[in-house]
Amino acid sequence: MHNLRRLLKSNGVKAALLVLLSFVLVSCETVGYYSQAARGQLTIVFGREDIQRLIERQDLPDELLEKFAQVMDIREFAEHELGLPVAKNYSSYVDVEREHVVWNVFAAAEFSIDPVNWCYPVAGCVAYRGYFSEQSALRYAAKLEEDGFDVYTGGVDAYSTLGWFEDSLLSTVLNRADYQLAGLIFHELAHQLVYLPGDTTFNESFATAVEREGVRRWLTQSNAASNIDAALLDYERQQQFVVLVTDYRDRFEALYQLDLEESSMRSQKLQLQQTLREEYGLLKQQWQGYAGYDGWFSRSLNNAQLSTVASYNDLLPFFAAIFEQSNQDFSTFYAEVGRIAELPVRERDELIAATEDLRSL
Repeated sequence: MHNLRRLLKSNGVKAALLVLLSFVLVSCETVGYYSQAARGQLTIVFGREDIQRLIERQDLPDELLEKFAQVMDIREFAEHELGLPVAKNYSSYVDVEREHVVWNVFAAAEFSIDPVNWCYPVAGCVAYRGYFSEQSALRYAAKLEEDGFDVYTGGVDAYSTLGWFEDSLLSTVLNRADYQLAGLIFHELAHQLVYLPGDTTFNESFATAVEREGVRRWLTQSNAASNIDAALLDYERQQQFVVLVTDYRDRFEALYQLDLEESSMRSQKLQLQQTLREEYGLLKQQWQGYAGYDGWFSRSLNNAQLSTVASYNDLLPFFAAIFEQSNQDFSTFYAEVGRIAELPVRERDELIAATEDLRSL
């Protein structure tokens, strides 16, 4: 009871605001949507258990205790080596008792690669709409499909509250390899450091850049050759996947620019989707049958699905260039990215375009 009172005291105002938002922001979204979001987040807030206390209990499975200890080490590395805003983030654990914590719904017009955006009071406009219930996500996705949109729904194992709450380690990520767990924590903490409301690609590409370099340094310091090899192979496959999907995304975009009848456009779109699947099959042969992306390619490969890959990777070369210009110093890098995020949209876009042009020379 004492812990509950302390939690209510520290998070009470934020909790009240979350509930209030669910009722007053009808002009942006429905009351029902914000209500489920508030309930879902509050369930996580009030379900926290302190990780250090769990470690000290010593009555948990060794595998779980080792994972908790690893997370504490990752937190320390993130703070002292990467300069990320750790504070009390990932110092608590929540068993959400389901496969994913959130299900995101993505949408795009039938003949456009540009994703639909939804706007929120804290995150700004983003290219997805999240639900703490899979059934609720699927119902909303079905409604969008009825309206003629390409729709993709995917489970999410972790997310950032952008500093609004202290983020917790969730049961949904415990089955990940240590380097993958480290990458996830670096990625989500980066969102708290620099976040540009309304620009999903900027935010996710920046966080992915921090994740990649953070994992590289973390593995180098840990000096675990097997982990380094596994991570390098994982990232190599991921990069090949990204190149394949973005190449076809560009092909879809070129198709949609043609002056065709809808029936012909639809037919050629289906053919492109089939060709993409076939090329993935060839890529799998190079991977000696590795099937990590089979689930993704078993889906429709529609415009909404393709947009999810672009958000996390389109600006990676830009942020890599900024990191090099910052002499690979994280504090300098963060300051420069923060400065860029404050620029007017036109200036920022021109800077990104100019940097990409220099890299192509």
